[in-house]
Amino acid sequence: MEDAALFKRLKALIILRAFFVTLLLGTFLVFEIGFYRFPYPRAILYIIIPLSLLSILYTILLYRVKNLAAFAYFQLSVDALSAIALILVTGGIESWFTFVMLLTVIASAITMNKRAGFITATLCSILYGLMIDLQFYRIIPVAYDLSVKEKDFLYNIFSHITSLYLTAYLTGYMSSRLEKTSLRLAEKDSDLRDLAYFNRELIEGLPSGLLTTDLPGKILIFNRAAENILGIPRSSAVEKNIIEIFPFIKPPMETQRSEGLITLNGNLRTIGLTISGSTDSSEHRTGYICIFQDITELKNLEAELKHKETLAAIGELSANMAHEIRNPLASLKGSIEMLKEGTLTKDHGEKLMNIALSEMDRLNKIITDFLTYSRPKDPEFFRFDLHTMLDEIIELIKSATMNTENITIKKDFSGENVIVADPQKLRQVFLNLGMNAIESMPGGGEVAISTRNLKDAVLISVKDSGAGIPRENLKDIFFPFFTTKDKGTGLGLSIAYRIIEEHNGKITVKSVPGQGTTFAVVLPVTPERPHAQDRTAKGGLIKTGTS
Repeated sequence: MEDAALFKRLKALIILRAFFVTLLLGTFLVFEIGFYRFPYPRAILYIIIPLSLLSILYTILLYRVKNLAAFAYFQLSVDALSAIALILVTGGIESWFTFVMLLTVIASAITMNKRAGFITATLCSILYGLMIDLQFYRIIPVAYDLSVKEKDFLYNIFSHITSLYLTAYLTGYMSSRLEKTSLRLAEKDSDLRDLAYFNRELIEGLPSGLLTTDLPGKILIFNRAAENILGIPRSSAVEKNIIEIFPFIKPPMETQRSEGLITLNGNLRTIGLTISGSTDSSEHRTGYICIFQDITELKNLEAELKHKETLAAIGELSANMAHEIRNPLASLKGSIEMLKEGTLTKDHGEKLMNIALSEMDRLNKIITDFLTYSRPKDPEFFRFDLHTMLDEIIELIKSATMNTENITIKKDFSGENVIVADPQKLRQVFLNLGMNAIESMPGGGEVAISTRNLKDAVLISVKDSGAGIPRENLKDIFFPFFTTKDKGTGLGLSIAYRIIEEHNGKITVKSVPGQGTTFAVVLPVTPERPHAQDRTAKGGLIKTGTS
């Protein structure tokens, strides 16, 4: 790499030398400028011709010489000798061409290095000083003005030597700095090329489609996967607006995650995409990055899986429903058959009639609860005080436990909790949780109902000190018809789970057998759904919309 750089500099030196000889010395000779002042003006021709021939020779040797450094030093030495010869034939101490030595030193430092500049400066200093001394003592036949004294000669030599060394130092310093800067730039350029190649390979190797846009949405980058997914060549996509590619994106552009349908080759395809912002080093938004995939097959698989899960759930639900209905029907059938025989006493007959009516009520409750679960009524959202509603539920639970000893109910409400929800449905949820807590403590215990404010949500806990739920049953308690009670339908917690989901909330349970159970309900203060304008409703509630 160094030889290649030196080769280029030597080539430039040969060209500049030929240009200097042809333009400066050639025009000087042609126009005979100063001929009356110089002792041997015609001798300049004997300098021009050899230098021109040498330039041709240098050009030929440049492509054949292996040791370019030695070749460079040879050329610079010849240039120094030529400069001294030019100064000599044009008057020595009175020559107009002493500046050529400076040019030779500059050429040495730039072509080679600072060391070469000092070597050339030393060579020129020795040759120039020797030439001036020989001229002063009239050893060489070059006349000079007799008014120029010895000290003038000495000062001339001193000033030229000083200039030569200063030029060598400054040029060498600048040349070394330039060389270091060039090396750093070359390294940076190499790093940038590698980084650009890596980025290009990374972008082109992504399995997902990727495109970038400016702020108005004009596409700038469009990778290979994007071409394959959309069937659009890069040349056609670039410069288009992203909305032309994805019509389901609504302007103005913003960071988002969405899905939409587009038509490809006459077929509807589902595209899932994520748009994020791109910024510059000053954190100013410069455009957007969009990563997308064709999720049509995934959606089809999800739909098929959901359909299969629905069929499985229907089968399981049907089996559970049949099981729940079969028991009351068996009791009804047995009672009616015995009544039909007419051999029973009046008291026994009334007892069987009461059993039949009780089983009919049970059947009716099963059907009612099932319809509530399978065809829920849309919630009606109001703004109301959650604590007021919970206080009412606590009073209802207390009324139900008036004849039960050793049961205490505690509450721990924090702050004010005005939320937007369906109060009737939430009343059903928390009443069910409270009654379940009471029923889990047949020997007495404590029920604690508490609230705690979260960010944009509220946490309601219902904790009891009852028998707890076995670990193997925890995963099934929210499934329809799952119950461990003799007279339960197993739909209460399923209905509660659905109601909380309708409110974009979450219900969880923790239980330790023998220590109790805690149900935790997290409700958003305002569900993520559109609402109508507030208006007063019954009971002091404020209705905010109907889903």
